Amino acid sequence: MTMIKAEVLAAIEKSLTPLRDVPKGYLKTGRLLHVGATLLKAYLPGVFMGEVCCLLPEGALAEVVGIDGATAQLSPFASTGGLYCGQQVRSLGRRHRVPVGEDLLGRVLDGMGLPIDDGPAPQGPWRDYDAPPPSPLLRQLIEKPMLTGIRAIDGLLTCGEGQRMGIFAAAGVGKSTLMSMLCRSPDSDINVLVLIGERGREVIELIEKTLGEATRRRCVMVVSTSDRPALERMRALWVATTIAEAFRDRGKRVLLFADSLTRYARAAREIALAGGEVAVSGGYPPSVFAALPRLLERAGKGILGSITAFYTVLVESDDMNEPLADEVRSLLDGHIVLSRRLAEAAHFPAIDVLASLSRLMPMVASGEHQALANAIRQLLSVYRDVELLVRIGEFVRGEDPQADRAVDRYFDICHFLQQQSNEPCNLDELLAQMRYLTDI
Repeated sequence: MTMIKAEVLAAIEKSLTPLRDVPKGYLKTGRLLHVGATLLKAYLPGVFMGEVCCLLPEGALAEVVGIDGATAQLSPFASTGGLYCGQQVRSLGRRHRVPVGEDLLGRVLDGMGLPIDDGPAPQGPWRDYDAPPPSPLLRQLIEKPMLTGIRAIDGLLTCGEGQRMGIFAAAGVGKSTLMSMLCRSPDSDINVLVLIGERGREVIELIEKTLGEATRRRCVMVVSTSDRPALERMRALWVATTIAEAFRDRGKRVLLFADSLTRYARAAREIALAGGEVAVSGGYPPSVFAALPRLLERAGKGILGSITAFYTVLVESDDMNEPLADEVRSLLDGHIVLSRRLAEAAHFPAIDVLASLSRLMPMVASGEHQALANAIRQLLSVYRDVELLVRIGEFVRGEDPQADRAVDRYFDICHFLQQQSNEPCNLDELLAQMRYLTDI
């Protein structure tokens, strides 16, 4: 970070706007009782959950994540190196807030919402990071498609404006490339990208090489690399969602891309286990699963604008039924599965169409479009059934006309589903290609 320390501290102080007027004498001072790698314990009576505290005299910040009588559990915003038992702690009577102004466009922020580029400190306005999801009765119906410019998605997995999609994939199958293609969507006004637990090298590559200058100008990037404290890695997704909400409330069509929801959950698990919670399903404590719907429900279509969200989920050993992946799939409006087998065959984007689903496609695509998509899906499904026979030379033509058509069209369909990262696509051309593939 190139900002001088005084500017950073001033930005932090400004972001910590009180939730309410703090009565005189409310601020409490206590002392650290325990210092761990990810969690602190302090004698600090009278604090509330989510309150930000200051460690004296350095001014390091921590947040209350648990309370047991007069003992508070604190998660630090930075490394615990140099802290010691008996060190003074002061409650600030405030919660963490993040900047949500127009001056964030083109900027790169850390997981707490502070800039890590060469630009000036954000001027606000500011919002609480933990806003409640909108009322179900205030949500608007999703009736308009959100075109991404990716043939496999727009053609067979059409998304709606305000839809929430999961991208399920193992490591190294093209998530970053897919993200760069999504960021060029012609139907989004603002892009909010959040990178959680990524390698630092990948961040600068994304900024300098993957995203073009025009795309960067309408992007807000929130970055918390793998070396950052667990609280910052967890908070990054909440910060990005808050920024996206602010632009939605101004009438913008926002595309939120989060990579990855799995690393967010791991950071939350790290804090929860250090606080004494018991791991249950898949090694995750109950608080992780409790927070997911509260976070994911914040995206969607509002009265003025919309947030169309894509969340990546890392699947271990290609197991789509692991507890976290299964829970996320049940909460979202659809899922896109990236196949390792397709990636190994240099088929990019490596979208397994038959394993993927957009629940809102029937609501946003025309009748003809749905018929074409269903016909292509049927051809792919039939080819999958006879693929082994084709490869060993035992397939006999003339016995099943549908199988004959599937074999004849398979490689054309594969070519249609593959796309260069900078290759444009519009709906009219897309439908024309789909008519050719299906003879409809």
